[in-house]
Amino acid sequence: MLSSDQQDTIVFMNRSELSRRGLLSLSGLGAAILLSGCMSPYRPPLYAQPTLGDTMTPPSGRGFGAGAGPMAPSAAELDAMYGEMADGGFVIPAIPYRQVPPRYYRQRVVAPAGYPVGTIVVDTPNRFLYLIEPGGTAMRYGVGIGREGFAWQGEGVIQWRQKWPKWTPPDEMVARQPQLAKYSAANGGMGPGLMNPLGARALYIFQNGKDTLYRLHGSPEWNSIGKAMSSGCVRLMNQDIIDLYDRVPEKARIVVLQ
Repeated sequence: MLSSDQQDTIVFMNRSELSRRGLLSLSGLGAAILLSGCMSPYRPPLYAQPTLGDTMTPPSGRGFGAGAGPMAPSAAELDAMYGEMADGGFVIPAIPYRQVPPRYYRQRVVAPAGYPVGTIVVDTPNRFLYLIEPGGTAMRYGVGIGREGFAWQGEGVIQWRQKWPKWTPPDEMVARQPQLAKYSAANGGMGPGLMNPLGARALYIFQNGKDTLYRLHGSPEWNSIGKAMSSGCVRLMNQDIIDLYDRVPEKARIVVLQ
């Protein structure tokens, strides 16, 4: 009998079945954010479409569900998804994925109903991020969320997308955590790198034309996925934020649900 985590796994990558969509580019954010000077050799793994019988059972009153699938992914598939990778002049360490609950592995699932193709939907209670695809499917990623009192919700637009961004904590955060003053805007922020809190990629959420200061971003803290512990932003494993970055359409709509 499959474990609950195995039953939660739906359909994983099958590199031979689909051709990958071209990348969308976006101009830089300016002096506040620093782009990596190297192009990434990485290409996201490809996945099979769900087959007949692969279904999701949404909880009462919600458009989301844990889902069910016939088998867990192979070790080879997970090694390809979460193995060590070179990107932008950095070598991202492999993720010890066996220590991550399988429900949070990147996977293609039946899409939550009611959202147009290209929409990002963050299901905060269940710690999932969905990118809605054509044909009734969505790419789903496990996320970490802001701890209580700092989490953001609402609708917005992914106005900017950056590779290996600079991190500049807002003044309010510096006031709460004075040890971050060395990374303040006045001091030039923290340069890109493996320990940068924004990780390998950042997607910037704007609402009504203004920066909300909340981000979808990578994180070296893979063990924070599925937990509420960051300061308001939605974090993904670095390998997953790179995959998401290469799939998200320009000016994508984002909906963050509580």
